Amino acid sequence: MSETSTQVTPKPIELGDYKFGFHDDIEPIISTGKGATEAAVRELSRAKGEPEWMLDFRLKALETFHKMPMPDWGPDLSELDFDEIIYYQKASKQAEYPDLFKKYFAKLVTPGDNKLSALNAAFWSGGTFIYVPKGVKCDIPLQTYFRMNHEETGQFERTLIIVDEGASVHYVEGCTAPIYSTASLHAAIVEVYALEGSYMRYSTIQNWSDNVYNLVTKRAKADRNATVEWIDGNLGSHTTMKYPSVILDGEGARGTMLSIAFANGKQVQDTGGKMIHNAPHTSSSIVSKSISKGGGEVNYRGQVTFGRNSQKSVSHIECDTIIMDELSRSDTVPFNEIHNSQVALEHEAKVSKISEEQLYYLMSRGLTESQATEMIVMGFVEPFTKELPMEYAIELNRLISYEMEGSVG
Repeated sequence: MSETSTQVTPKPIELGDYKFGFHDDIEPIISTGKGATEAAVRELSRAKGEPEWMLDFRLKALETFHKMPMPDWGPDLSELDFDEIIYYQKASKQAEYPDLFKKYFAKLVTPGDNKLSALNAAFWSGGTFIYVPKGVKCDIPLQTYFRMNHEETGQFERTLIIVDEGASVHYVEGCTAPIYSTASLHAAIVEVYALEGSYMRYSTIQNWSDNVYNLVTKRAKADRNATVEWIDGNLGSHTTMKYPSVILDGEGARGTMLSIAFANGKQVQDTGGKMIHNAPHTSSSIVSKSISKGGGEVNYRGQVTFGRNSQKSVSHIECDTIIMDELSRSDTVPFNEIHNSQVALEHEAKVSKISEEQLYYLMSRGLTESQATEMIVMGFVEPFTKELPMEYAIELNRLISYEMEGSVG
């Protein structure tokens, strides 16, 4: 008598279901209610059992937030109502690493840096802290995942990563949120310290629902011969404002930023990068790719600064955009500041539509117009996806494929 085994193949995820989002029905054990108030800050700090110095830090940041005006540049934020946001909800317990954290915390991005950094400093409630000791090489990427589970919620995580001398790490994060009819706010802070001779790659895929204001400050500091690489993918959201930056403080430091942004419908993706050259023989590269369709708006907004001590430094900027229809738009807003004559700066930008010749060629080989269009778009983003771990590259391709549905006809 022989035994037989049956292998059950999991049902594939239907992309058509993804548009509805999902959330867990979890009742928070603590909630401060709506409003950026002193009482909410005190309740948050009490719930986390924080020391007095952190409560004082939060209260001063809240005061700074209320004093600072909203940004008068970039996308329109007038519909964002801070009084309708819940600033802290706690669903479970968490661990603490106070000593090293306190040494580096809020040094690169201070509460006074901008209005949203002040709000984050007042209400941050969790996130990621990583320290890679001297000489340690992390061969496997470290991964985390953030999700906004409730409506009318503010998410204010902080990420602090310290890569010690000669160490290396690749950190990958994913972000998403279920679809609600009311606005939510994601105002994260990322601080990265790459010490002498270290290597740091930070990869992000953010796929927010279209009710989320995604207003993020990401900043890194690279010491002598250190390398910092940002790999940044932005889909979804109502409005995104994000400009990952690297402060090249040590001789021979290197910073790169490779990003992809996709705006569909009324979405605004205002993204870019900043490279600050403060030392000699530093190098930087910014490659920004974006796609807009259905009335979406994609913008590159970047800054490259060469300081007085940046001799023999170089920077390359490349902005490529595909506009899918007459309803959509794209703008390039570069800001370059040079205080040293012994540097090299290159900037190129290209805006295009789907090539009729490429479509004709692919359709002549048996593809439909929709299939041909999707293939061209996938080729356009391939320089980005090839830099991701395989599972993230596959997911990004699926998300873009979903966004491309209905783009023809």
